[in-house]
Amino acid sequence: MSSFVVFDLEFTSWPGALEQDWGAPGQLREVVQIGALRLSEDCSVLEEYETLVRPVVNPQLSPYFTELTGITQESMDQDGVPPAQALGEFLGFCQGQTVLSYGNDMVVLGENIGWARARGEELKHSMLDAAFVNIRPWANTVAPTTTTANVGRLWDMLGLPKPVAGQEHSALFDCYSFATALAHLSDHGATLPAGCR
Repeated sequence: MSSFVVFDLEFTSWPGALEQDWGAPGQLREVVQIGALRLSEDCSVLEEYETLVRPVVNPQLSPYFTELTGITQESMDQDGVPPAQALGEFLGFCQGQTVLSYGNDMVVLGENIGWARARGEELKHSMLDAAFVNIRPWANTVAPTTTTANVGRLWDMLGLPKPVAGQEHSALFDCYSFATALAHLSDHGATLPAGCR
């Protein structure tokens, strides 16, 4: 059976960081949470992946980030894993798959892989073992109502039932929002990109 992966990242942030493209001193887009779903051709969920990742440069999460995502410093300190471990495991989950993001998450992923390697950390797998695709331009073209939506609001913008419990800006919830939107668009005649069928 053919399958593909959708993924979402949550990364360190502060008030105004998005508008400044993380340009303030010390503000890096360090991955804090990775969520991913392996989907079948009909967009049903085959497998989940989720992990918390300990940021290195900014180990203390900002109150802004915690309010946005619901991820607390306590949960990070208790359950967070080192970046190289999390990134390597995630790349292993993606191996041999087409991997879709709704936006530039693969760029942020690449930044974090580069930082881990610059620190001398070894990753078990490579981004080159999967085909990463930003599907947002396609989704916005086939469903213009999604143009202003972040990934966690796709289900809402398409008038669909909430896919699972949770909230936007939680990586796994955002993946379910993404998968629900893809299934809806496919069911209504949109042809998913190559690698997803």
